[in-house]
Amino acid sequence: MDTKDTPDPLAPGFAALKQELAGHDTPRCVEKELMQAFGRQFPRQRRWYGFLTLPQWGAAGALCSLTVVAVLLARSPHQSVEVSGPAPIGIDGGAAFVALDSLERIEAEPDARLVEADVPRTALAALGVPLSPDNAADTVRTEMLVAIDGSRSPCA
Repeated sequence: MDTKDTPDPLAPGFAALKQELAGHDTPRCVEKELMQAFGRQFPRQRRWYGFLTLPQWGAAGALCSLTVVAVLLARSPHQSVEVSGPAPIGIDGGAAFVALDSLERIEAEPDARLVEADVPRTALAALGVPLSPDNAADTVRTEMLVAIDGSRSPCA
């Protein structure tokens, strides 16, 4: 048997009580005064998070964030770059020498020639020549050391 099919014996009493209380109007601020009296009678315990104000919590969060970033940066693996052998770029009196081949190969070339040419700056950007939007259309006067057969450019 379902409990919803049986009539509730308290329903008529609750309906009469509801109708009687509907005619009563409480004065303003009664709820506020009751809550204040309840608060005085049963003081609320401070929670652990109530000891700090909102700006103090913000400062604590910023300090924790900075600490985490510092620890992550300190523990991040640093890769060291080691260059072995002679440097591929040499500066002689303000002019740069960029070796495109090994220095041993350049020294072993029996009859190398020096050739002058105007090369676009964009072609030399991969070799370390500074490139910016202002000077991208410029050309650079270069001297290239070329093998005797001209098929290979050991350096520029």
